This record gives sequence, C-alpha cells and structure tokens, in this order.
Amino acid sequence: MTDLSHTTELQRAFVSLRRDLVHEDGPRISTMRNYRFAILQYDPKEEHKLRAELQKLSTDLVAHGWVVHTLDLHRLFLDRVYREGGEAFVQRVIAMEKATASRDPARGLQYLQDKLAPLIDGPNGLAKDVADLLQEFADNNPDRVDRTVAFLGRAGALYPFFRTSALLRHLDGRTGQIPVVLLYPGHHLGNGLSFMGVLQPDSDYRPRIYP
Repeated sequence: MTDLSHTTELQRAFVSLRRDLVHEDGPRISTMRNYRFAILQYDPKEEHKLRAELQKLSTDLVAHGWVVHTLDLHRLFLDRVYREGGEAFVQRVIAMEKATASRDPARGLQYLQDKLAPLIDGPNGLAKDVADLLQEFADNNPDRVDRTVAFLGRAGALYPFFRTSALLRHLDGRTGQIPVVLLYPGHHLGNGLSFMGVLQPDSDYRPRIYP
C-alpha cells in the first residue's frame, strides 16, 4: 500500500484518480453509470505542480498501455476564435478592447466577453471541438475506449470568459464514453467551486470532484 502520509493534497488527488481510472472493472471516476466525467480541483497557484503531476500520471498510464489525450483548452480557444472570426476580426477586437479599456478597464473586459462568448459558449462552442476530437477517436478505436482518458487542461486561460460547468454539461453524451477529467483551477467554497478563486461559487457540477 502506498504511504501517503508525506504527500501533498494535490499528489493525493492524483493517486486517487489513478486508482479509480485503472479499476479492474473499468474506469470508476464517477458513481453514475455511463457518466465518465470527473474534476480534479487544484489551487491556481499550483499550476506548474499540477502539470508535473499530470505528466507523471500520463507517463505511467501510457507505459501500462493507455491512450492519454491532453487537450489544451487555451489552444482550442485561440484556434476557434481565429477559425470562426478570422484575423481581421481578431485585430478589430484587440484594437477596440485597448481603446475601451484605456477609458474603463471593466468596460474593456465586458466588451471582450460580449464578443467572444458567442464563439465559445454553448453546445457548438468549445464543447463541440472537444467532443469532435474524442468522438472521432472512439469511433476509430472502440476497443480502446476503456483504456483511454482525456484531460482538459489550461482552463485558467479561459477566465473570465467561460464557465467550466457549462463545458461539461455540453460534453455529456458526446465523448464516445471516453473518461474525461477537467483540471480545475479554483477553490472549494461551501458546497461549490469558485473558478480561479474569484468567481462566485458554482454548485452546478455532477462529476466527482478530486480530492
């Protein structure tokens, strides 16, 4: 049995997650049948420690025959904005945000939210990009789904434009049963999770939360 007495909370979260992923009866990261989503919550200040632990877990899983997808939400976000809006749109938004923020930073931020939200929110936003990647893999490799996991990282780069609880809701039923773990930078506050430790706590989460 692994001695966890000298490990950090983040390390213990990864130990628990690994144990549930490699369960002899298949991934057990959720108590709900046919709902393979989980959240690994961590302090935003520990981003680099999180990445180190994720690398160790990924290397371990791959060595034991798993397929690991590490999806960078920041990269998907930028790809979507450029793909849907184009270079000219991006440059106009940057220029307008700078001009607006120079007069009122809060208005500049609101301008960005108003412009970017239609591109990334909802079932046809970032959720579609994630779902398409995972469903394609599941369709092409049905015999490997039970030994495949997807980690959604860099969620902090979406602050404050995107609520991650919405992302998981829109992914439900669209990932080919591949287990999905959202790496969540934030804090437990009461019965909810506060994204980046700044936004109001959100209790609208169905997945199991590690640790």
